[in-house]
Amino acid sequence: MSDFDIEAVRAQFPALAGDQVFFDNAGGSQTLGTVIEAIRDYLLRSNVQLGGTYKTGKLTSERYDAAWAAGARYVNADETEIVIKFKASRYSQEDITNPNAQVFGASTTQLFRNLSFTLAFDEGDEVVISSIDHEANIAPWVDLAARQKLVLKWWTPSLSPSSSTNPNPQLLPSDLEKLLTPRTRLVACTHVSNILGSINDIGGIVAAVRGGPSPRALVVVDGVSYAPHRPLDLGALGVDAYAFSWYKVYGPHIAMLYVGRRVQDQMRTLGHFFRKSNTLEEKIGLAGASYELLHSLSATTAYLPPSPDDSRWASLASHEETLQKTLLAYLVSRDDVTVYGDTTGDSAMRVSTISFRVAGWRSQEVVETVESASVFGFRWGAFYSVRLVSGLLGLDDDGIVRVIDEVKSFIAAMEKHIPKRNS
Repeated sequence: MSDFDIEAVRAQFPALAGDQVFFDNAGGSQTLGTVIEAIRDYLLRSNVQLGGTYKTGKLTSERYDAAWAAGARYVNADETEIVIKFKASRYSQEDITNPNAQVFGASTTQLFRNLSFTLAFDEGDEVVISSIDHEANIAPWVDLAARQKLVLKWWTPSLSPSSSTNPNPQLLPSDLEKLLTPRTRLVACTHVSNILGSINDIGGIVAAVRGGPSPRALVVVDGVSYAPHRPLDLGALGVDAYAFSWYKVYGPHIAMLYVGRRVQDQMRTLGHFFRKSNTLEEKIGLAGASYELLHSLSATTAYLPPSPDDSRWASLASHEETLQKTLLAYLVSRDDVTVYGDTTGDSAMRVSTISFRVAGWRSQEVVETVESASVFGFRWGAFYSVRLVSGLLGLDDDGIVRVIDEVKSFIAAMEKHIPKRNS
């Protein structure tokens, strides 16, 4: 690609100066040098509590507010409805009135769990949960259903006979519509499967809910595996809650949850009794945002294209498509390999997270064999999607091999070290 300078990109990630090939980016990306420096500089120059009126206190608040605005802009949320922990420049222990739609925490798992404890439904109400999600967006709602005596409905894609060679289960709005009733209160699903790499039609899913028998049901989306690959426009998506982790988007180990104002009005607070709980963070953040990591989001978002319409997003998707088509073509050409997910490599259908198994080889053995003879680092297992890997796909505890990027040298390593065996 003439407009994608891969060497210029690599130069911005200090870890890539070594010889290790990081083939497990789906589990966590490498960190920008500017992000590392921002964290260091925060701890050196502004490591005090927010809201102080002295010089360093003001600098801390300014940096915190800048990160707050950067997070809001990146997901295309209204800044008048956004706050991270609290709007530091307006901080008053007695009066925090700025509405918000965003909160930060240690992980997407934690934030969804916190959210689940703020919601209350009536006994017999229904929740619909995708069975191909990461457990982060399953366990909170299973637990909520058990606590409040709700009806739990599983949204499980079918595996057609034609998918037996390379299974590609998909979350279809038409299948969801069959599960919706006047008592549906919440629908939870993933934007992209962290195993399959498939992009789900969130716009169509939201439309199915809004046009169904319970249009005010909450739509809660896990965007962890989507956010590193495509721009986010939560206003356009129309979701009620959406979370992703910045450490998979070249940034710090911190996660972000967006919650629409309509939903916030339904939430009880988990915070201290003496706080007014006007903000999302006060309700469910529980002081979970690390100041120095939050500050580095300004550097993270400065690296990313500033809007969904920026041509660099198209360049990124095109570059990924070239890589994934190359790897998928090789994997499909081997009759001893099963690919899980789309095999066309079309960037409209999938991101470059690719999972497979090799007949006659345990997944752990594939990883350890290639790693022992090369500089690749990658992983095997179920990656917290046990209900998909073991349940729907019927695989054992060995799970799948999951890889991403650096495809040509990986293909060479597979050819050299993973020959065909009699299964």
